[in-house]
Amino acid sequence: MPINALPLRRRAELLAASLPPLLVAAERVAATVYQGVHGRRRVGQGETFWQFRHYDSGDAPHLIDWRQSAKSDHVFVRELEWEAAQSVWVWRDHSPSMFWRSGDDLPEKRERADLLALALGALLLRGGEHVGLLGSDGRPATGRGGLMRLAVEIADERAGAAAEDFAPVRPLPRNAQVVLLGDLLAPLDQIHEVVRSYAERRIKGHFLQILDPAEANLPYDGRVRFEGLEGEDHWLLSRVESVRDLYVERLETQCEAVAAIARAAGWTYARHHTDHPPQAALLALYTAMSQDTRL
Repeated sequence: MPINALPLRRRAELLAASLPPLLVAAERVAATVYQGVHGRRRVGQGETFWQFRHYDSGDAPHLIDWRQSAKSDHVFVRELEWEAAQSVWVWRDHSPSMFWRSGDDLPEKRERADLLALALGALLLRGGEHVGLLGSDGRPATGRGGLMRLAVEIADERAGAAAEDFAPVRPLPRNAQVVLLGDLLAPLDQIHEVVRSYAERRIKGHFLQILDPAEANLPYDGRVRFEGLEGEDHWLLSRVESVRDLYVERLETQCEAVAAIARAAGWTYARHHTDHPPQAALLALYTAMSQDTRL
């Protein structure tokens, strides 16, 4: 039953139990990354001064700042900050395969996806962007209260109905961006169709593939029984090491195919293992988004 369908008091109790740890962790991850990057300010048509830079032969003469140029032997252009906030829509894979970890000292893939989604939201909101969860019915969150709103929506989705197999296709504002977080093990034709649908509407996207280290390397030896997380039959192997190379090859084929789909559409792709710090994944994702020339 979704949290929204529960009595108000019970809903408050559930949110109170789950939100503080997630919020604290997300803000800590975001703060670490924020210290190492500049804000998402960018040149464009605005009214707020950003910086001076040397005049280039391709610049229009009316962009020259003559007062600043008179102070030295160089000609300077006055750049203004782009002030039109963009909307970023984040989807986290909550299919059964994401509810798994290979050791008690590791987070579930779902937990890492939620953490990165909320930490990314913290960074984007701090930069003045509008952030929403892809597939939700509400407007994107903004401003100071936006992070708590995102956390509440994530908690609602955690307790809600079964997740879709892959990211939904929704009508989004022009020049919006989508960020897809998950293990990306869905059928390739399904992934391609979602990417194609968004790319045709000039919507930029970013993939972050989240894998457990054991899932990536199959480090087991000897007799092992594997149980499917999405309704598959169990599989008993007497010597796991005998199929390791084939397994790793097939997984790498899937990952490379997803990356190729992303590149063909002008999207970005990165991979993250849950035994690595979340800050590294967030920095890579945030940097890729900041370098998007349409922002």
